[in-house]
Amino acid sequence: MSTRPSFTVGVEEEYLIVDAVTGELRPRAASVLPAAREALGEQVQPELSTSQIEVETTVCHTLDEVRDELGRLRGEVASAAGQAGSRVAASGSHPFADWREQPITQKDRYLELDRSFRLLAWELLICGCHVHVAVEDHEDAIGVIDRCRPWLPTLLALSANSPFWQGVDSGYCSYRTQVFDRLPVTGSPPILGRRSAYDRLVEELVATGSMADPTRLYWDVRPSARFPTVEFRVCDVALTIDEAVMAAGLIRALVRTCHAHATAGDPVPPVHPEVLRSARWRASRDGLDGQLVDLAAGQARPASEVVEALLAFVRGDLEDAGEWDEVSALVAQTLARGNGAHRQREVVERTGSLVELVEWIAAETAVAASPRRARPA
Repeated sequence: MSTRPSFTVGVEEEYLIVDAVTGELRPRAASVLPAAREALGEQVQPELSTSQIEVETTVCHTLDEVRDELGRLRGEVASAAGQAGSRVAASGSHPFADWREQPITQKDRYLELDRSFRLLAWELLICGCHVHVAVEDHEDAIGVIDRCRPWLPTLLALSANSPFWQGVDSGYCSYRTQVFDRLPVTGSPPILGRRSAYDRLVEELVATGSMADPTRLYWDVRPSARFPTVEFRVCDVALTIDEAVMAAGLIRALVRTCHAHATAGDPVPPVHPEVLRSARWRASRDGLDGQLVDLAAGQARPASEVVEALLAFVRGDLEDAGEWDEVSALVAQTLARGNGAHRQREVVERTGSLVELVEWIAAETAVAASPRRARPA
C-alpha cells in the first residue's frame, strides 16, 4: 500500500427551497442562485429539482474548519433565499410536497436522468449529505470501502431525517433511503478486494447500459468519480450543523481506522450481502428508536448499543486525532435528543401541523454555528 493519505474531508449538503410564508416547496433555484453565487461562487450549485440547491465545503483539515464552512454556506444560502421570499430547509424529504409541482432543472446531466429514470427521477425530492475523505491511492480506497460496509447502517440510523412524505408519516425514519433505492445500483457495495474488480464492474455496467458513467454508481459508499476520495452517500442531510460535523467526524475516523486495518492486512469482515441489506433497511425504518443489527455479533441489539460499538471501533483514531471529546459528545447529544426524524415527529405531535414543522426545520437549518457546541457534561 502507499504512504498514509492526507485524510482531508469535504461535505456536500442538499437543501429544499420552501416558501417563507406557507412552507410549500417552491421551484425557485433560479431566483436564489444568483445572490448565493455572489457570495459563494461555485460552492453552490443547482440540483435535480428546481426546488433544491446544493452546497459543498472547501477541503477541510479539521472539524472546526468543517463547522465554520457549513455555518458560512448555510448562512449565505439562507440569506439569498430570503431575498427571493424563500427559506432553505435541511430535511431529507419535504413533509407534504407533491412531485408534480416541481420541474426538473434544465441542465444536461439532469435531463439525462429525466430521460433515463422517468417517474423515479420526478419523485426524487430528497436531500442527502455526502462526505468525502481523501484516500489518494486506488487500492487503499477499495480496502477502506470493503471494511467500512458493516457500519453503514449505523451511520444511516444516526443521520435519519426524512420521516414524512407527501403529507403522511411514512413509518420510516429515513424515507429518503427508500425513495432512492428505487434506482439501479444503490445500497451497499459488494466486497471488491481489488481496484481492478471495481473497474471491471463499472465497465460492465456501462457496457450493458445499466448506467451512463461511474457517477451513476449510487452506492452508500464509493470511490468518487470526481475526486481522489472515498465518498459516503448513506446519510440524510443533517438537520443541524452539529449533526453534520458529527457525521463528518465519525466517517473520517471510520476511514482512518479501516485504512489502518487494511494496511495491517486484517481480513475483511465477512458480512453476507442479504444480512447487510436487511440491517440497512431496519436502520432506515427505525433509526435510533428501536434495534439495529450488530453485524459483528450477528444479532439485533438496542440502537444505542450498536452506536456505542461504532464509537468503540473508532475511539483510538479519534483520540489520536484529538477529536474524541467533540465527536463522542455530539453522538451522545444525538442519542439523548433523538435524530432528525425523531425530532421532526416530536414537532408534529406537539403542533399537529406539517406547515409548522417546515417552519421549525427552516429555523434549525439556519442556526448559526458556534465553536464546538457539544462538549462532555
